[in-house]
Amino acid sequence: MVDVAQLGWEAATVGELDHRLLKAPHVKLRSFNQGPTGDVVFAVDLRINLPNSVFLSSTEMHSFEHFLLAGFQKYLPQNFISIGLMGCQTGFYLVLFNEGRADTILSTYEAILRDVLVATEVPYANIAQCGNYKNHSLELAQGLARRVLDGRTNWRRVV
Repeated sequence: MVDVAQLGWEAATVGELDHRLLKAPHVKLRSFNQGPTGDVVFAVDLRINLPNSVFLSSTEMHSFEHFLLAGFQKYLPQNFISIGLMGCQTGFYLVLFNEGRADTILSTYEAILRDVLVATEVPYANIAQCGNYKNHSLELAQGLARRVLDGRTNWRRVV
């Protein structure tokens, strides 16, 4: 049985919430699914912008997604499953296997954002590894990383 409080998440914020109440940027446990052998898949919201307010451009999202992909593969290789774009263009969905500890996820996210700030290129932004390799901006990704890092003291403040 998964105890979200023991993992460091506020139980009242797990699941779907009224988007009019959300704060940003925030990091929250969206859901989890425990299999019959005890393995757990965790879905985490990496919300960057307020819903129905300001939207990320396709270039920002695309470049930032590449950094998140590379970073979670680097720092949590045994646990990382996927990173996905929120269709509303306000953040990302992170999917992890057997890793749901809030402190681990938050510290990994922070490390990735710090890596973005010192990067000299967007990972995988080439014709062999990206289906839209011309649609990238290191500068936009770094600006976004800086803004999200500036709000890190409130990442746990979801509503």
